[in-house]
Amino acid sequence: MKRVEEMGLWERLYFPEVLRGLWVTGCRFWRNLIVHTLHLFGLAKDIQAAITVQYPDERLAYPETFRGRHRLTLHDDGSAKCTACFLCATACPAECIYIEAGEYPDNPVEKYPVRYEIDTLRCIYCGFCVEACPCDAIRMDTGVHPANWGFSRQDFVENKELLMDRSRQLQAKGREGLYEEHVRRYQHV
Repeated sequence: MKRVEEMGLWERLYFPEVLRGLWVTGCRFWRNLIVHTLHLFGLAKDIQAAITVQYPDERLAYPETFRGRHRLTLHDDGSAKCTACFLCATACPAECIYIEAGEYPDNPVEKYPVRYEIDTLRCIYCGFCVEACPCDAIRMDTGVHPANWGFSRQDFVENKELLMDRSRQLQAKGREGLYEEHVRRYQHV
């Protein structure tokens, strides 16, 4: 941080920046007020005005590229597609993925995750783990934003069973069903 002696004259004058901020806010306010008033009278239908979404009563649909909660994808037999290659953990800039690998007794070539955990308190939801996975084993396409349930650090560590269960729930309920269930939990708190 610069000391006051090192700052230039323009940086020391906060007043012009305050006026500029008020100008931007005022222009947006008056523009939206005029556009909404014109819409009331059936005019200027081609001009879009800014709106405020009253979440959770109203909501905008999440785009298909929204990075929500993590999930592990499953094979047809219900096992995780993950081969414990550690590419997701290597690509993770937050180092929040922990994998412990094991070998199948009948197939020593392929590995599987004995333990797969994501520490959501450290996760920055960048999606690098999804991009790094060569077998499409991890996704963030649940359409549900991360929840804030728990009072201890361990409550925010998502294990393999929970991540696999999210795939089962997504298949059974769909994105909208998962979202509605998620919002219902928040409304009962």
